Amino acid sequence: MDLSDLRIFRMVVREGGVTRAAEKLSRVQSNVTTRIRQLEEDLGVRLFIREGKRLQVSPAGQRLIGYADRLLALAEEARTAVLDPRPRGALRLGAMESTAAARLPSLLAEYHARYPDVEIRLRTGYPQALATAMLAGELDAALAAEPIADAQFEKQPAFHEELVIVSAASRVSVEDRSDMPKTMMAFEHGCVYRKRLEEWYARRGFIAEQTIELGSYPAMLGCVAAGMGIALIPKCVLAGFPESRMLRLHKLPPDEDNALTVLFWRKGASSPNIQALRALLAEQGLAS
Repeated sequence: MDLSDLRIFRMVVREGGVTRAAEKLSRVQSNVTTRIRQLEEDLGVRLFIREGKRLQVSPAGQRLIGYADRLLALAEEARTAVLDPRPRGALRLGAMESTAAARLPSLLAEYHARYPDVEIRLRTGYPQALATAMLAGELDAALAAEPIADAQFEKQPAFHEELVIVSAASRVSVEDRSDMPKTMMAFEHGCVYRKRLEEWYARRGFIAEQTIELGSYPAMLGCVAAGMGIALIPKCVLAGFPESRMLRLHKLPPDEDNALTVLFWRKGASSPNIQALRALLAEQGLAS
């Protein structure tokens, strides 16, 4: 069912005939007549009862009028929404666990205050999982630590993260080669910070004897505080951990102690919602 056919049908009904409808639509009468017949063939019903040159709306045509009005109004609403430059509708945003916990609450609160017509839907995950979800059309944008593939995405710097190794407060050093930590706490494979910790071990000629996988930072830090092992985390995560006194922070060398979190979205798939988030991030500057 073509929308233009519905517009012609509605005009014929409103004007009471083909001649006046053709004038209103700036079409020739034969074109209007042909389009009405095509619509009837498509639906398999008569929309008008023809009495000589007069047309009377059939019972089926009467039923169609209401639907035609609703469909055409919905189409116009969709056109307006697509062309509207204001942020509105859903923003499906992805983020790493650490970013969601430590960086997003204040950012999204400000975003919501400015753009109340946007419904924010947040999903957490690892960078690769977020990228895969975006390519599948399940996310509009995401915040994750580099590296993010340049070939398929556009990106904008969002946050600089200082990385630290945390241990139980009783451990004085994590660099003593005679007493290297044997257990590391991390998220499952795919976590960029897990990979960074594995690389930290490798540069020192060691491999952790055991990796305990956990699903949240509170659980991870609780295990570290209990002396089960070490973890590599963004320092900002510690702000929300109530038992920080039970932890010791170990600074990393300058070439290992930072990570860049970027906002990224699929190439050619920006939107007013994403543009608003980009502007807010740029306005706030790179947090650290």
